[in-house]
Amino acid sequence: MIKKFILMGCVCLFSASFAQKKLKISLSSKKETEVSPIVKEKVEEYAAKINTIIQEEKKLMEEELKVLQAKNLDKTEFDKEKAQVADRYSEKIDQRIESLGFDLDSVIQKQVKYSLLNSDVTSNEEIKAKLLKKFRPARSVTGYFSYGIMTLTNDLPDNELDKNIGYANNLEFGLKLHYQFTRTSSWALTSGLGFSWRTVRTDNDMVFAKDADNGIYLEKYSGSLDKNKLRTGYIMVPLGIQYNFSKVKDAGMDIKYRNCYEGFKVGANVYGGVQMSTNNIIKGNEAELRHRGNYQVNPFVYGAQFTVSYDNISLFVKRDFSNYFKDSYFKNDKALVFGLSIGFE
Repeated sequence: MIKKFILMGCVCLFSASFAQKKLKISLSSKKETEVSPIVKEKVEEYAAKINTIIQEEKKLMEEELKVLQAKNLDKTEFDKEKAQVADRYSEKIDQRIESLGFDLDSVIQKQVKYSLLNSDVTSNEEIKAKLLKKFRPARSVTGYFSYGIMTLTNDLPDNELDKNIGYANNLEFGLKLHYQFTRTSSWALTSGLGFSWRTVRTDNDMVFAKDADNGIYLEKYSGSLDKNKLRTGYIMVPLGIQYNFSKVKDAGMDIKYRNCYEGFKVGANVYGGVQMSTNNIIKGNEAELRHRGNYQVNPFVYGAQFTVSYDNISLFVKRDFSNYFKDSYFKNDKALVFGLSIGFE
């Protein structure tokens, strides 16, 4: 065991010397190292004492070996005497190192505290204050990105849009507010601000058109149609709650906490949005049209969303309670979206 300490001390001394002379690493800032300055100082001090002991005993052993060589013993006898001298000095070195009283447990405890707190605080009051600050309730604003497949549903017989609707989607990104109620609470308030683009494409060479009264309808495109989509942007604001299934952890000093950013979570929220703009994009062999204007898309949307998450990945389904189009246009069509969301926490 003592020989292991000697090896550890020599390695630490060599590492410290190499880092300072060759790599020019600065250890002055606690944030720039994972080793506690106090631990580093104690290990280096211990390693220096071990090195001194080894050098002193080595010098004495070399002098004794010189005397032994002067006796002109045969090789067998010399090797035997030399081994006895080495064993005697090895035991003496072990005894001197053991008498230093190096408290390894204390050093390990200091390093554990430093790893947790990034500080060499010593009093229980300071440690508890640091822990309370480090393990606060999870309250943050982070970014997110989501993409969903959208369809329009209603409880009436299929209208003209229902019969000709193609692929539709919902692309969204923004900021998410996460507010854990207490340090150990499974519940958190969620809100934020998002920018949503909803795109509806039609099949069967049908495109959105406007009549003289600014009403909209679907008409057949006369030529060859390459692209057609009606895209509407919204500013969205959600408000809901989230439940986290992760276990309560012990930070020490009777302080418990729950990490609400990790593990399995479920959430539900309502949302509301206001329209930014609508673009009707048509590209075919006859012409290319990109028109921003009033296509009778509902200027306000509201609905509810259910989310299942693991870490930063979420699966969600959202349902509008408001009609996709206003007034009587494609009556009672409401958006239903299934999608994937990625958070940047």
